[in-house]
Amino acid sequence: MSNATLPETPQPPSPKAARRTGRLFALTGAVVGVIYGYDTGSISGALVFLSRDFHLTEAEKGLVNSVLVFGSIVGALIGGKLADALGRKAAMLIVAGSYAAFVALSACAPNVVVLDVVRFLLGVAIGISIVAAPLYIAESTPARIRGASVAAYQVATVAGIVLTYFVNWGLSGGGHWRWMLGLSAIPAALVMIPLLRLPDTPRWYVLKGRTQQAVEVMATTDPEADAHAEVAAVSAALAAESGGPASSLLRTPYARATLFVIGLGFFCQITGINAVTYYSPQIFEEMGFTGNGQNFLLPSFVELASLVATVLALLIIDRLGRRVVLLSGIGTMVTMLAVLTVVFAMGELHGAATWVGFGAILLFTAAFNFGFGSLIWVYASEAFPAQLRSTGASVMLTADLVANLLIAQFFPSLMAWAGAAWTFAGLGALAFCALLFASAMAPETKGRQLEEIRGYWQNGGRWPELAPAPTPAGPAPEAVL
Repeated sequence: MSNATLPETPQPPSPKAARRTGRLFALTGAVVGVIYGYDTGSISGALVFLSRDFHLTEAEKGLVNSVLVFGSIVGALIGGKLADALGRKAAMLIVAGSYAAFVALSACAPNVVVLDVVRFLLGVAIGISIVAAPLYIAESTPARIRGASVAAYQVATVAGIVLTYFVNWGLSGGGHWRWMLGLSAIPAALVMIPLLRLPDTPRWYVLKGRTQQAVEVMATTDPEADAHAEVAAVSAALAAESGGPASSLLRTPYARATLFVIGLGFFCQITGINAVTYYSPQIFEEMGFTGNGQNFLLPSFVELASLVATVLALLIIDRLGRRVVLLSGIGTMVTMLAVLTVVFAMGELHGAATWVGFGAILLFTAAFNFGFGSLIWVYASEAFPAQLRSTGASVMLTADLVANLLIAQFFPSLMAWAGAAWTFAGLGALAFCALLFASAMAPETKGRQLEEIRGYWQNGGRWPELAPAPTPAGPAPEAVL
């Protein structure tokens, strides 16, 4: 697409106005990230009290969590199509409105059946947001701040989980589980106001053939860029990403890459990170932290450590390399799960043993965010060419959510049936399998161009040998005509 076929660029706004618009895009995305993190973690404190009010069995406790994850799988599967059909902005409005409605309804649930139905619908909204929010941010912000903006969304999600634990602690004295679940309805409703003022993304306008609006938005959000050239680049990228049937993932040369991202996605969750997110008050109560709401307060410090670990990984991942960060994170998880197995095997805990258990949970969660949490999407984006990238990411997300569903449903039942020591020993065995899998499958891609990484997978998991440089061999022979 040449500049001659594009409409004239409108008069760009001042740099100050453009920065303000860019911040508004990033801010709305970050607020949605905080709400997503809050809604994911809020059940951890509420479950302690609603279980007593509704007289839940261990299986019913698991269902309260797993039904949310099942809804997330449905939402993730339809999120991309919804964002393409209605627009990124419309998808974000649906997410924000659904968050506001369903968390308010969950807070008013008269029984566990209604609660499960509403949490399934909330899960659908969460699944859509997993797809739509990063897409909306990445496509709305200038290239020079795009990475920071998307990273800010990830940090905002962890910050939302931190916030929910502090709120749970503050409300635990009165057992106010309805307030724990319902408070996020307020920011969810408020974030719809700036969303209504913002345009959709240039990429979506190009996707729908609305080039004039694409140029206008591009000029508004990034006046320093050539709007015509940027829109032409978007058009070229969309053309490159068309095609790519899902069946291609199962055939040479991408079958090995598909196995890697599915395994990575599955191990990311099956090793138990969301057991801590969903059930940490019960875990800390099992350790002996019961006085002064300790079992509600301590998870806040665990998530603060996770926030620090996430930021640290972002700072060093391009210096130390992917494998070092990933394997050290998983290795630390294995070690901490072994420590937890020993701690719980001691029987009734008190004194130093309780704090050793707390330290193990803290380091386990931080290690997850340092390794798995920071690298899973990096590897997903590097494993496939442009035309298969979104499909590959969807496959990994599905594997991730299926494992999350298993943990959410069966962790409390395993704790009750097998005991904490055997439960954490099983998670440790799975984490050790994850370490072996990552050691065998994960390539070191630091400093490699995307084309080189594609060559690694196309060459059966080996880096292609570079052809030797030609050496001078005297005068070239005369060409035969």
